[in-house]
Amino acid sequence: METELPDRLVAHLDAYAEHLRLERGRSEHTIRAYVTDASSLLTHLTTQSPDAQLTDIDLRLLRSWLAKQSNAGAARTTMARRTSSARTFTAWLLRTERIPTDPGTRLASAKARRTLPQVLRQKQAAEAMDAAESGAAQHDPLALRDRLIVELLYSTGIRVGELCGLDLDDVDRDRQLVRVIGKGNKERSVPFGRPAAEAVELWVRHGRPEIANEESGKALLLGRRGKRLDQRQARTVVHETMSAIPGAPDIGPHGLRHSAATHLLEGGADLRVVQELLGHASMATTQLYTHVSVARLRAVHDQAHPRA
Repeated sequence: METELPDRLVAHLDAYAEHLRLERGRSEHTIRAYVTDASSLLTHLTTQSPDAQLTDIDLRLLRSWLAKQSNAGAARTTMARRTSSARTFTAWLLRTERIPTDPGTRLASAKARRTLPQVLRQKQAAEAMDAAESGAAQHDPLALRDRLIVELLYSTGIRVGELCGLDLDDVDRDRQLVRVIGKGNKERSVPFGRPAAEAVELWVRHGRPEIANEESGKALLLGRRGKRLDQRQARTVVHETMSAIPGAPDIGPHGLRHSAATHLLEGGADLRVVQELLGHASMATTQLYTHVSVARLRAVHDQAHPRA
């Protein structure tokens, strides 16, 4: 059972959270993950010595904290994230003169295995969009919203958090562009196609007015009670849509993002264009989708070629 952190250490965590929010522009989800890791590290520190100070954080402590996570069964990807998180925290401690040296610089990176994401085949994606369109044919407000959710996620490849954060004026219906605030508060414009444009029009004209109330504000997408749609609701919509497609993998919004990127590359889109559309800071992240395409080509070759 973990001990409760003393107030003197909780105050540092509060300051760290403000730094991530105001200076680094991190999302609330990322802030929560980073602060949770930092809290776990400080709890490990006080378990070693109840009177320990921040200046007692050293390389040995960082390694023993990570070893504890690994022994508890944490996955390689989780270990890689926590290693990075620890380094971010100790770098901030040094920069704010809370510690004299940064032990995180000597912490080796945990190598995460890069697994190929599950993606829809283009035919499956078309079937999913057709299913959503069919469900919205009677102009039920929630069905119109659900169609827009899957159409926008697949058409633009935006993240589910970016989708739920959209306001009405973020959608340029004339030019078929959506303005997105991504990671690090970076703004980008992403085009969407004709089916998504149709879904936008039907939702804005016939669906949203039926649900909107004084709590709706400028939010584009709304929950059943008129408040801004939250990410869990969007994930449920995507999973339910995919469950109706025979043979399709059980993917969520991120799976639609993966699918959009893969299908763009398969259609001949330039890698740098896809990087810009997805809002990736690093080309290495976008290049993962080239491996998906190659893996798919290899699978088709192995199945179809007589000398495979």
